[in-house]
Amino acid sequence: MATADRTASTVWEGDLAHGNGTLSLTSGATGDLPVTWASRTARSEGRTSPEELIAAAHASCFSMALSHGLSEAGHQPQRLEVTATVTLDVDAIKVTSSQITVRGVVPGLDSDGFAQAAQGAADGCPVSGALKGNLDITVDAQLTEA
Repeated sequence: MATADRTASTVWEGDLAHGNGTLSLTSGATGDLPVTWASRTARSEGRTSPEELIAAAHASCFSMALSHGLSEAGHQPQRLEVTATVTLDVDAIKVTSSQITVRGVVPGLDSDGFAQAAQGAADGCPVSGALKGNLDITVDAQLTEA
């Protein structure tokens, strides 16, 4: 079975409320990313959070899945703009949802077809599969003009 492993690591110093961490991606795609409790729960101030990284993974995975699904159905997408918003319930300390918003330019496809393709991508994206059953995933899909 072919597999693809991706690795990230974090060094954390101090307690939860006052400490901070540095997240590194072994791919080298970004420099070190600072992370703090405050960046998760209050203000990001140039720092990231696990929830933002989940959102990034979900948005990029979804865009690939949608592009593939549309192309396979004979509707080559011209442009897809995908945003994922991952919500952390601070009181429960639980990730509760990922809301995907997609705006697309897909010549020859109607709104219903685009909405169906978007739902298929949400169901078929591997990151959605990892999240499914643990949080609510919603999709807001609309066609736009070039």
